[in-house]
Amino acid sequence: MQKIAVIGGGPSGMMAAITAAQAGAEVLILEQKEKLGKKLLSTGNGRCNFTNLHQEPICYHCEDMTFPWRIVEKFNVQQTVSFFLSLGVYSRNRNGYLYPQSDQASAVLEVLRLEAERLGVKIQTSVRCTEILPSKKGFQIYTDRGTVRAGKVVLSAGSKAAPALGSDGSGYTMARRLGHTLVPVLPALVQLRCRETFYKKIAGVRANGSVSVYIDGALQARDQGEIQLTDYGISGIPVFQVSRYASIGLFQKKQVTAVLNFMPDFTKEQFTAFLKRRIEERPEKKMEDFFTGLFHQKLSALWLHIAHVDGKKQAGACSDQEIEGMAKAICSLETEIQAANPFEKAQVCRGGVATEEVCPETLESLRIPGLYFAGEILDVDGLCGGYNLQWAWSSGYVAGKAAAGF
Repeated sequence: MQKIAVIGGGPSGMMAAITAAQAGAEVLILEQKEKLGKKLLSTGNGRCNFTNLHQEPICYHCEDMTFPWRIVEKFNVQQTVSFFLSLGVYSRNRNGYLYPQSDQASAVLEVLRLEAERLGVKIQTSVRCTEILPSKKGFQIYTDRGTVRAGKVVLSAGSKAAPALGSDGSGYTMARRLGHTLVPVLPALVQLRCRETFYKKIAGVRANGSVSVYIDGALQARDQGEIQLTDYGISGIPVFQVSRYASIGLFQKKQVTAVLNFMPDFTKEQFTAFLKRRIEERPEKKMEDFFTGLFHQKLSALWLHIAHVDGKKQAGACSDQEIEGMAKAICSLETEIQAANPFEKAQVCRGGVATEEVCPETLESLRIPGLYFAGEILDVDGLCGGYNLQWAWSSGYVAGKAAAGF
């Protein structure tokens, strides 16, 4: 019987352990936190958006864009849904985003733990792994509680995102010591900090819009949805979706800007015409009341400030230049990105173990036979919306199955 040590008891580690145990392997999970899957409990605001029915290659990012999809196809969304249904988790579909019917992330964690225990997986918690050394008979794993020997190792120790939940980057250190290269690890699915001071006046506002990120003037990514405005900059799902590109640009010391469009259903010309019609209908209305019903009061004041329009002025007295100034502020508000929030605030990371050094069929190291990778430790990150957990299930399944010899 093959003894497999899984380092890291997060989603991918638990999946790898369960898959290997189902194949008949003797499996040990080594987890440095006091419980398995602490990070899983925080996903989906505690409800666990565990996958997404809409799946295609562009939902996953990697230096080699073909790599993630080759793994996801080996354990796809339908298999994921069936797997969790077999464990007792019935899924609720919210526009393609799948949650457990109970709306509890703890339910997903509990069924994984119970299945691991049913299959005889041994679990050691509060144990910190410091080094992995290959030997003629497998591996020696050095921990703060002694040495563990195993025939094969699945390294699923997470990334550096949310270190308080266990992802402290220690897996990267072990991988590097084994000769693996790291693609620079940067915060992703994270808030962005902006240079302008006006954010303090609009903090707390949420508004539908689009966010486009530019690096040295070249468009990198765009997304649309509810933008959250904070006292330091921008947040919300569309910001999260483009944040990895901002992190890369900042890491490369390039100029990073974002353009916010608060009326994305209009072109700038269409919205200018819309404003003119709105003025024609109520020319006597004061500009401080002009945007009522269209924008939050804090945003309305910002548009007037940027376009240098007096709030006491009647709408009918606005010049074409002032109208165009307001339209520009609303449809293409440019803001300079100074930083991404740190790893403590990030949901995942961009970067990790270079996939060119990993077999795309088994996730086995091409440098160290018997060493496998799963989850966030690899240079793969997905969109917000269940994709990073799908990557965890898929990569954990592939690594666990291959480590068990199948």
